[in-house]
Amino acid sequence: MTTDFTLHARLKADCIWLGDLPLCRVLLAGDARFAWFILVPKRGDIRETYQLSQSEQDILSRESAAFSRAIMERFNGDKLNIGALGNMVPQLHIHHIIRHEGDAAWPHAVWGHGEAQSYSAQAIEDMRAAISALGLKGYVASA
Repeated sequence: MTTDFTLHARLKADCIWLGDLPLCRVLLAGDARFAWFILVPKRGDIRETYQLSQSEQDILSRESAAFSRAIMERFNGDKLNIGALGNMVPQLHIHHIIRHEGDAAWPHAVWGHGEAQSYSAQAIEDMRAAISALGLKGYVASA
């Protein structure tokens, strides 16, 4: 395992970088219909959580839990879907999707459901500010 980190090209193309936690890059999925975030451990050549060191697994767990709690409170979600599938993008990444009863895909999965809607530049800045305001320990917003 290496700490050399390069974000997978598909994540780079499909997501918006919001900032970084101590271990994870925080991305916003490019579909404005959902509050859909992705945490990506900033480690090279990692496909599965067990490939992280034990201490990194612990950090990932704490970052995911703190992030989950904060976004559910901020976005008043009814349900939080968390998953690390990696079938299309092998790089370890963990989806955190806030669901609201009656959202565009409810109660089904968000993947492949309808047409994605792009974020406006202002909506991206608003989302960046909202995540920054969560007060997550060690979080640094992207430039």
